[in-house]
Amino acid sequence: MTTTASPDTPDKLDDDDYPAYTMGRAAEMTGTTPGFLRALGEHRLITPLRSSGGHRRYSRYQLRIAMRARDLVGQGTPIEAACRIIILEDQLEEALRLNEQLRRDGNGPEPAAGA
Repeated sequence: MTTTASPDTPDKLDDDDYPAYTMGRAAEMTGTTPGFLRALGEHRLITPLRSSGGHRRYSRYQLRIAMRARDLVGQGTPIEAACRIIILEDQLEEALRLNEQLRRDGNGPEPAAGA
């Protein structure tokens, strides 16, 4: 039997932020352990949603972040530093995006010469 999403309900499996994956499945997909994923939560890099039963549920977006942390830790970066690096990268990306939007809207500074 095939079902389709109603026009009013987006297909949750296409939603990067939908918490579709259990702890075990998330660990398997990212090539990590449940303990590693819990550590990322303790360092406030990712905060999984909780099911009604209290189980952690992860989104695809969170899995991508976990894999970035896994790669940094695999290169010898301590987990605390890896989490901080990823947070700072995310903040920089957001600041650059906002700056570009302000420039387009005519409310921000012009790019520096040579930039």
